[in-house]
Amino acid sequence: MTNWRTRPEQLTGSIAPVITPFTDDGAVDHESLANLVNWQLKQGSDGVSIGGSTGEPSAQTIDERADAIRTVLKTVDGRAPVVPGTGSAKLDETIALTGAAYDAGVDAALVITPYYARPTQEALYVWYKTVAEEYPELPIIAYNVPSRTAVEIAPETVARLHRDVPNFVGIKETTKDFEHFSRVIKAAGRDLLVWSGIELLCLPLLALGGTGFVSATANIAPAATKKMYDAFHSGRMDEALDIHYGVHPLVDLIFVETNPAPVKWVLAQRGLIRSGHVRSPLITPTDAGKDKIRALLDEGADYLSPVTGADTIAGGNRA
Repeated sequence: MTNWRTRPEQLTGSIAPVITPFTDDGAVDHESLANLVNWQLKQGSDGVSIGGSTGEPSAQTIDERADAIRTVLKTVDGRAPVVPGTGSAKLDETIALTGAAYDAGVDAALVITPYYARPTQEALYVWYKTVAEEYPELPIIAYNVPSRTAVEIAPETVARLHRDVPNFVGIKETTKDFEHFSRVIKAAGRDLLVWSGIELLCLPLLALGGTGFVSATANIAPAATKKMYDAFHSGRMDEALDIHYGVHPLVDLIFVETNPAPVKWVLAQRGLIRSGHVRSPLITPTDAGKDKIRALLDEGADYLSPVTGADTIAGGNRA
């Protein structure tokens, strides 16, 4: 069994950032979560992440997030790496959740830039260095998503952390500024691990030496997302491009209304989770939104991963 914690350079390919399923009354649905993780691995995902933006972390308690991480680890059972999001807007919560994930046996931790406060670059350096030094044996990956946090970690700050902090190994870049990807790798060096969190930049990032994807598309099209990565690295560029353009409707589907509401609705309709419930302040898709989702599902149907061979959850209806 590969020890990804000690060899983070092997954390490659498509790491699926799974949603956190809830019951209709809003409780975390661990049975649906386990079912979803098993389906992801059957469909070829190279790893599993939970607790990123698609997982609604800010709507959960630290204990709920830690319990969900444990469910994912138990379900994966060493078959693939587990790289959860463990960040918060508060340092004490980030350290506590990262510690719980470390103790549970995760392979790396994905730590979002602290949102709302808009810290300086020096403050971001101190933040990540503090978290990393608490758990020096755990690979730490920054999560840069300025559209949600109102702060961007600069290439020079990433380079400084990579140089000064031994277990700061990489970054998930969720910015549509593709030039930023290049500047991060140039500043930090090509041994920095860089994942794309922007769905339509996943394939282009590989040309710059990117590590792989942590893409929400994998929630509904895990096989296609994985095949695109494999096709690129096998030199089958036409196939990789076919998938890149073929999943466009599914990418559009994800953002018909606020992610992850559309994805949850689709997964519930397909019987992979019990309920499409999202916690406030999000809402389930409107009727108009559902009409758009159905149309985009039809358009991208060839790249939607089948549920054949997967367990279906009582209460779900196959679309």
